[in-house]
Amino acid sequence: MTNYQDMSLTGYRRENGTVGIRNHVLLIPVDDISNAAILGVESLVRGTLAIPHPFGRLQFGADLDLTLNTLIGYGKNPNVAAAIVIGIEPNWSNHVADKIAETGKPVRAFSIERTGDLQTIANAARVAQEFVQYATQLPRVPVEWSEILVSTKCGESDTTSGLASNPTVGRVFERLAELGSTMIFGETTEVTGAEDKVMERCATPEIAAQFKEAFDNYQDLVQSQGVNLMGSQPTEGNIRGGLTTIEEKALGNVEKAGRCTVVGFLDQAEEPTGPPGLYFMDSSSAAAEMVTLCCAAGATLHLFTTGQGNIVGNPVLPTIKMTANPLTLETMAEHVDVDVTGLLRFEYNLDSAADRTMEMMARTINGRLTCAETLRHDDFVLTKLYRSA
Repeated sequence: MTNYQDMSLTGYRRENGTVGIRNHVLLIPVDDISNAAILGVESLVRGTLAIPHPFGRLQFGADLDLTLNTLIGYGKNPNVAAAIVIGIEPNWSNHVADKIAETGKPVRAFSIERTGDLQTIANAARVAQEFVQYATQLPRVPVEWSEILVSTKCGESDTTSGLASNPTVGRVFERLAELGSTMIFGETTEVTGAEDKVMERCATPEIAAQFKEAFDNYQDLVQSQGVNLMGSQPTEGNIRGGLTTIEEKALGNVEKAGRCTVVGFLDQAEEPTGPPGLYFMDSSSAAAEMVTLCCAAGATLHLFTTGQGNIVGNPVLPTIKMTANPLTLETMAEHVDVDVTGLLRFEYNLDSAADRTMEMMARTINGRLTCAETLRHDDFVLTKLYRSA
């Protein structure tokens, strides 16, 4: 196994100084009825990447803001070299494009009203061709670990998650913190029963209070529907894997934070702008939703641990899948990037498991496609807060 410390890292340095490890020309529909135009451009121009979605029309308030902020965050993500925005109306299209343009990267907006799909596709495809040629000329340059924003999530967790794969991420995060990196974790309902552990790690009482308010709000939302979390937290897969309560799941979940201090709290899809270190993001625990929010917040590499075998990926954010479950490794090997089953067999220790993970992270940073990327798991899922008007 290659020592990750001996590996040089390369990436794409964007106009605003941030570093990406992928180089997409992203096609962003502002609303659901613009998906056809976006997909039309993608079908015509090699090297473009569309992210169709089912929302955008008649959303309002915080729900609309979150959708727009997520789309803007995707365009601003350092893994994106350039972006094209298409919407039915010009105002929202221009709003999304103008915010992306603040990064300095190339971006253009188009609206379908008074133009129609066919002409919009033709106009946008011409620009997309120029953007692809621009992006494919960009060189990879040397970068540092501290310039890679890393996020994490667990999915289909079981007993092996809390015992091995999650602690491995925690050890990796401890190392990244020492290197000056920025990291994101979250899953607000999935820390139920371990919320005190998160609060103990917060750098200030103010950060702890922000986290606790978000946690309490999520609990109130669940209870307002007249339900408890059983069946959804823990999930049926969690229960099959031996986790009997949300508290058991939560105690394993927080292992991904290692012994890091939580230096900041983030709203959904919010970019960390404070000091380097670990941030808690208020987020859904649904796999694709949470990974989508991390990408919108600027994460450029994601560590995803799974016990029973979650297969989620993301179109923009490379998602490294890790497992310590021997059965999952045997039956779902095509989805597993990092095998840490040996940790539970006492074949190596936690530091060695972290070495394996960081070696795979380095290879992914330098261009290796993750299993989810090769299998086309482009799982872009917006978080919806409430019904549209």
